[in-house]
Amino acid sequence: MPQKTILVQEYMTRRLTTLSPDTEIMRAVQTLLDSDISGAPVVDGEGLLVGILTQKDCMKVVLNAAYHSEFCGTVADYMTSTPIVMAPNISVVEAAQQFLEKKFHSYPVVEDGVLVGQISRCDILHALEDAWQWQNR
Repeated sequence: MPQKTILVQEYMTRRLTTLSPDTEIMRAVQTLLDSDISGAPVVDGEGLLVGILTQKDCMKVVLNAAYHSEFCGTVADYMTSTPIVMAPNISVVEAAQQFLEKKFHSYPVVEDGVLVGQISRCDILHALEDAWQWQNR
């Protein structure tokens, strides 16, 4: 039976919580907590990915504030401005290999610089399970 190639775009999440670089940092922290997400892509007015803000970044903010009693700055001050991304047209096998090589829980999916989705470890596990079931029919 021929092997079916499953692409990231088939399993990525398209409805995302995103942040703006000029969002006040404590508002962004609250957004991550309220949305129960580990991080959010940061996009400019045209939808271009300019960074990512993670819980780890936010932990630095809150820890710093605990010592200095000040919560200030914007997302741009704390985000990772060069996030590692995936393309929507790579196979989930390639994506799984990237997850194994890095410690990230999810990756922004970008096409021509524009954020089109996000793929997580859980999404990849679902895709690989579906591929296994398809092959073993």
